[in-house]
Amino acid sequence: MNKLQVEIRENLHPRQARRVEQILSKKNGIRYASISSSGVIHVEWDTNQMAQLDIINFIKKLDLHIITVKNTDEHSHQKDSDHSHSFLHLFGENTGLYYSLISGVCWILGITFSFTATPEYIATTLFIIGAIFGGIFTFSTAGKDLLRGKFEIDFLMLFAAIGAAILGHWGESALLLFLFSLGHALEHYAMKRARKSISALSDLAPPMALVKYNGELKEIHIEELKVGDIIVVKPNSKIAADGVVINGTSPVNQASITGESMPVTKHPSLNWQNEIEIKKLRPEHQVFAGTINGNGALEIKVLRETKDSTLSRLIYLVKEAETQKSPTQHLTDKFEKYYVPSVLVLVIILLFAFLLVDETFEQSFYRAMSVLIAASPCALAISTPSAVLAGIARAARQGVLIKGGRPLEDLGEINAIAFDKTGTLTEGRPTLTHAIPFGATTKEHLLKVAVSVEALSDHPLAEAIVVGGRKELGDIDIPVAENLKALIARGIQADWSGSLIHIGNRRLFEELTGAPVPEEINLQMSELESGGHTAMIVHQDDAYLGIISAMDVARPEAIPTLAALKKMGIKRMIMLTGDNQLVANAIAKNIGITDPMGSLLPEDKVTAIEQLQEQGSVAMVGDGVNDAPAMAKSTVGIAMGAAGSDVALETADIALMADKLDNLPFAIGLSRKANRIIKQNLIISLGMVVILVPLTIMGTIAIGPAVVGHEGSTVIVVLNALRLLKYDA
Repeated sequence: MNKLQVEIRENLHPRQARRVEQILSKKNGIRYASISSSGVIHVEWDTNQMAQLDIINFIKKLDLHIITVKNTDEHSHQKDSDHSHSFLHLFGENTGLYYSLISGVCWILGITFSFTATPEYIATTLFIIGAIFGGIFTFSTAGKDLLRGKFEIDFLMLFAAIGAAILGHWGESALLLFLFSLGHALEHYAMKRARKSISALSDLAPPMALVKYNGELKEIHIEELKVGDIIVVKPNSKIAADGVVINGTSPVNQASITGESMPVTKHPSLNWQNEIEIKKLRPEHQVFAGTINGNGALEIKVLRETKDSTLSRLIYLVKEAETQKSPTQHLTDKFEKYYVPSVLVLVIILLFAFLLVDETFEQSFYRAMSVLIAASPCALAISTPSAVLAGIARAARQGVLIKGGRPLEDLGEINAIAFDKTGTLTEGRPTLTHAIPFGATTKEHLLKVAVSVEALSDHPLAEAIVVGGRKELGDIDIPVAENLKALIARGIQADWSGSLIHIGNRRLFEELTGAPVPEEINLQMSELESGGHTAMIVHQDDAYLGIISAMDVARPEAIPTLAALKKMGIKRMIMLTGDNQLVANAIAKNIGITDPMGSLLPEDKVTAIEQLQEQGSVAMVGDGVNDAPAMAKSTVGIAMGAAGSDVALETADIALMADKLDNLPFAIGLSRKANRIIKQNLIISLGMVVILVPLTIMGTIAIGPAVVGHEGSTVIVVLNALRLLKYDA
């Protein structure tokens, strides 16, 4: 099964998008088709039954103008150079708006002249001209629908306008087509605005890159960059590719990719020659295409080609997310499926009302047209997709990838969040936490001994002690240790400045001395261990020097993030970890976790999520790799640090591009705001129908007020949805 993403020039109304989906889905070989209102088509097809070119040609036959085509499996791109113009596109993409304005001006002039002593034909002529300009696109769309045997809202609106004109109500006919075309134009403007917010991602990467060849600089197009190339990035310029810093130090603004508000200082990796995967790099060594370099020059080894860069994948996934419908949108689609035929039956009945009540056919026909306009679900059709599109666009600007309407809506409904511990709530690597001297030993001497000996070891705890110890000691000279020997399950020993050093657990020193360790040291170690620290004794010749400890410490942003979530009303925050329960309890107490669950295997995490879901919706936050099964089982799976991880981007419903928790409250707040706006839009759209339909049936209001109410509600729901583009937590 192959996947194809086609971007078209047109912004489609949800009804048009649904129509194109239906046509594509019936094509032999196409297994799935979904289209967003902003003009992105996602197709999955069987390559044994049809070729990619057949799909592209078929889309063109639907009078859709292709801008770009991307096949994710082949990483191919192509662009269509079709820029043809016709009378329907005389003013480019704004033609609909201009025609609508011309229609409005003609209607206003017609109304003005109708109240003067000028001949009646002048006002009528202006109304007819206004109706023509207002109905051009409606007539075109309705004609195509009729040829396919479909009766959509455009046809019904055109039918109502023609009916009003036949009855001599030229002014109301022109008003209907003017406001209907204006509503469409404003809908397209809203979709185009959200689309531009997403398309702006494509402009983040520079078109050219400076590549270092044999000591000389050569400027090439970024599409020509190969893995292993060395590029030079000047101060205050955009970075052209994903890679590892090999020379230079500079702060880099990563907000475009990760949403981080503060620049991150980058410096060279000591092992850059062997680096081949960006996801394995530390944040201070990795850089992404589309981010902005600060005041220092950088040399970068390219680790991903342009088509595989984080920015390219982000753009693709955001556009794909646009095509994924939300539960509410599926519900409204099903509602419309039965609602529209019901309206048509009601209108037909009203057409023949003159047979039962004392009125003329003209009166029955006029009322039927009024009801047809009042009952048309235009606002309902646009209410949900406009909010979903705006929400996804706003999230992308913040460094949060929301993969469709379902996770956007679901995230706002959760009442519990489960977190993986290592790498999510904690740094994911041990850090030196304590250096406690014993007796007459100074802290400096204790650290010098520990740093010198542990520098010979490749154990993760050794690295933490060396890095943390050197940071505390500063630039002082430290004698070098030698003759390291590992003592399995107990510790290590080495020679240092003519003395024998041992670092290890209680068992090691009980064996060395033939006696229990001193009570003071034993109590201190027990206290540290109960707090989740890994504690070790340092011993020189016959003397105890003290204790050093390390642990995987909580992320700096963990405490404020969890506090913010609690303030938002998240009742339960669960930590899932393979560490023992004592360690889990200690970390949970420090950072604000309500339910620590320790000693869990990966399958135990899945079971824990299933149990939590029995009590309500739950989100799972992890790294997208080890936690993938639990994330898949949860209501919403949220991946951390997706900017560097292919797996995280693919497995999660929502991806926090930065390797930080900061954006989680923002994402939940945005989801809740989107849910409120969707509900508001449904109330507005359905409420207007509930009000207008009875009034038009009773004859209380005519076509004019019905048109104003109908199109007014459409404009209101669109503008309401656009508020999400300005959302700020």
